[in-house]
Amino acid sequence: MSRRNVADVRVVALREGGRAVELPDRVVAEEPLEIRCAGPGQDAEPVTTTMRTPGHDFELAVGFLLAEGIINGTADVHEVKYCELPDDAEQLYNVVTVKLRRPGHFTPRRGITTASCGICGTAQLDELQDRCPVVPPGPPLPRSVLLQLPDRLREGQQLFDRTGGLHAAGLFDLDGTLLSIREDVGRHNAVDKLVGEAVLAGHLPLRERVLVVSGRVGYELVQKAAVAGIPMLAAVSAPSSLAVETGRRLGVCVAGFVRPPTANIYSHPERVDLDR
Repeated sequence: MSRRNVADVRVVALREGGRAVELPDRVVAEEPLEIRCAGPGQDAEPVTTTMRTPGHDFELAVGFLLAEGIINGTADVHEVKYCELPDDAEQLYNVVTVKLRRPGHFTPRRGITTASCGICGTAQLDELQDRCPVVPPGPPLPRSVLLQLPDRLREGQQLFDRTGGLHAAGLFDLDGTLLSIREDVGRHNAVDKLVGEAVLAGHLPLRERVLVVSGRVGYELVQKAAVAGIPMLAAVSAPSSLAVETGRRLGVCVAGFVRPPTANIYSHPERVDLDR
């Protein structure tokens, strides 16, 4: 695990009896990452800057580009690397360039994507539906497995255990086995890292998989799941109204408040086997 994921700080801890004690502590790191794109023979163009927890930056960049429709899958990616600097310059690893196998024009996202913001303001749901195929039917997830997934995700959150300050996204199979997990200050970044890993490994579409996230579910998380072909998204908190509508349109089962022994299924309940 990269040491850049955390930062050492000093805190004044307030304790019982009115005591105040100065102690060492660790907080999760948050730094900007500029994502650039270039086709064959093209100069790299900035696409966005996002605030993220350092680590798995190549996956984050590729997952973001997939969600934005700039790439369609593994075949579009030629190379991913950090920016090249003069020999006397310090490499901060905060600029990633994705080189594509085809030319293109890359319109920069306005402003900085914060850790709590996904694709706000970029695409309307109708436009998304035009470019994102509906996730097809598949085998259902047993109810008993669904209810276990948030606890299994929490067990895999090693960086959260050290800092208590970030989100997680996990990819599970229908038996409830954790296949991969990513953590980040931004829940959408954690999902991009998870999906980007699958893109670089050539594993899309992610059929018969379940995406589990900590926290709430916004529209952008359902969108990212659908683009990756993931049929089910589960969370420990609530979805937004647009997240529910997106799930209904794109064939994604959205389950919220998954806290054993209860859960709410907001879209496509046929993707859950209620009798097992």
